[in-house]
Amino acid sequence: MNGRGEPSHAGFATPRNDGYWADSFDAATDWFTPVQPTAQQTAVGLLDRPDQQWSEEHPSFPPGGFEITAQDVYDVLGPDAEDVLATAEIDVDEVIRLINAETTVLPPMDFLEAMPEGDAAGALPPQQVAEGMTAWKRRFLKGAVAGVLLSLTGTGGAAAAMDKSVTVEVDGQEKTVSTYDNTVGEVLEDQGITVGPHDALSPSPQAEVGHGETITLDRGRLIKLNVDGDVREEWVRSVTVEQALRQLGVNADGAVLNADRNMPVPEQGMELSVRTKKDITLIDGGGAPKQLSTTAANIDELVKEQKLKLGPDDKVTPGSDAKLVTGAEVRIDRTQSSVVSVTVPIQPPVREIVDNSMFKGEERVESPGEAGEKIQFTRVTKVNGDESGREVVDEKVTKQPVEKVVRVGGKPAPNSGVWDKLVQCEATGNWAMNSGNGYYGGLQFDKSTWDAYGGDQYAPYPHQASREQQIAVAEKVRAARGGSYGAWPSCSSKLGLD
Repeated sequence: MNGRGEPSHAGFATPRNDGYWADSFDAATDWFTPVQPTAQQTAVGLLDRPDQQWSEEHPSFPPGGFEITAQDVYDVLGPDAEDVLATAEIDVDEVIRLINAETTVLPPMDFLEAMPEGDAAGALPPQQVAEGMTAWKRRFLKGAVAGVLLSLTGTGGAAAAMDKSVTVEVDGQEKTVSTYDNTVGEVLEDQGITVGPHDALSPSPQAEVGHGETITLDRGRLIKLNVDGDVREEWVRSVTVEQALRQLGVNADGAVLNADRNMPVPEQGMELSVRTKKDITLIDGGGAPKQLSTTAANIDELVKEQKLKLGPDDKVTPGSDAKLVTGAEVRIDRTQSSVVSVTVPIQPPVREIVDNSMFKGEERVESPGEAGEKIQFTRVTKVNGDESGREVVDEKVTKQPVEKVVRVGGKPAPNSGVWDKLVQCEATGNWAMNSGNGYYGGLQFDKSTWDAYGGDQYAPYPHQASREQQIAVAEKVRAARGGSYGAWPSCSSKLGLD
């Protein structure tokens, strides 16, 4: 192998003399001498790397962090590493030696921002530092290996073998990129594309990527979904609003949305309100049931949607905040009230006068009095046209009543046990007996006896008087006979009465 990467074995063709820029170098010394900027023709640029003393002052660097191993080179070259090296007629050790030359470009060391400082500088490096250094070395090696192979072959064939054309599709937008990267994750990282936890990526980040392959990334979108008042958060991919609803199992046929069904769900997400269609039955007052379709979420929205006028006393079942579902029955009870005036009589007050000449239980109207009148204002309530109640809310007296005077007996009633027995015998216990034989009442008075002993003050005939009144007359008859029950000879004899 000579200084410009050409094999030095006998079978190799005679070195060319076509002005190749490397012919100006001394193979023993100039390969490692930096090229002057005015005549720079190398495949790599110039940038000073940290010297050994600088890296030793930062013990937090992973041991061997800047070392390049054979495995590092093989990882960069991928599964065709052996073929690529064979094409360039160079072994892996020679590649490492050439990479370590002073003409190597170093990418920016952005991982240094996470390096420990102060007292923590001697501790083991944070995981992000180690991972950052690994990624940094890989980026560095991709360009360095390609530059070495290009410098050695002149045609770039071996370096081109490392290059791939890959299609990156993000949410349906395609972009073709050329890359030396080996995995999907590396390609996306180089393109500045991050994968979120709700994104769909195919193939996986760890999958190897080959020439002509396609990487598909479908970003997740957060939808704050409100379905008939039920709010939840859902994630969807790059779809339209209608497709998103189908994915989420929301029946939007006939529904009212706050967004165009055909619009794509924005990458930053959106708030989506859905009022679903419901078939319900409405019974308004005494009317016939009515079938209707509505997108109202609850009773309040239904009232507004159907422009239903509700009175202060009307009642809606179920309640106004109840949610509507298909099959629901909504009933409106229409309550109406009106005030009517009615003239009603006022019964006269009764004043009683106790009369000790009368037995207790007896009474006699002294003055009948006179009824008064008043106007009552009554609230009449009807539900769905049927009267359900009345309530007097006010009244006005138009005529004052005149009192009624009644005399009531104050004298204790006589012992009636004997008389009850006589009546049982005389009239089978019937104090109102009138058999048409000229004798009346329970004690069978004739008209003349009744009148003679004051019975007509109670009633024209004995059977029309009360039990007590008949006994009062009988007591007078008995007294007139010296206390004897002889006026009733047959029954008194049977009963053994004196």
